[in-house]
Amino acid sequence: MKILVDADACPKAIKQILYKAAHQRKVTCIFIANHPLYHPPSPFIKSKLVDKGFDVADQLIVDMVKPHDLVITGDIPLANDAIQQQATVITPQGKKYTKANIGQALSMRDFFTTMRDAGVVETKTKPFSHAQTHRFASELDRYLHIHLNKKT
Repeated sequence: MKILVDADACPKAIKQILYKAAHQRKVTCIFIANHPLYHPPSPFIKSKLVDKGFDVADQLIVDMVKPHDLVITGDIPLANDAIQQQATVITPQGKKYTKANIGQALSMRDFFTTMRDAGVVETKTKPFSHAQTHRFASELDRYLHIHLNKKT
């Protein structure tokens, strides 16, 4: 089991949580980005630099993911691809995508893309909140507790 992180848009607070969890729980965590990333020294924390381009980091994550891995991303199509490969997906906001809810998320994404393209709605990104950070940390802890305890 490993954690794969779509790191380009991952908030700093979430990266900090992942660094700490990877080191403390001795779980490999790989940050994939199209720009160099700093991470603390640890044999469990790695980064992979990809070329700039549309979905290059996403494609590497899809190529690397295995069943029971954890993928951290807010990218809904990437989440869908990871779920199809039997991975677990958690967004930086702490939402868990599953086979049961990913179809609706894809539909809503497509709907809002169409509405934005038509000029009907405008998307405003809200600042990342403490509640989202807490929700992510709780969901990550739940996942690690379940998957690390299966080994013992």
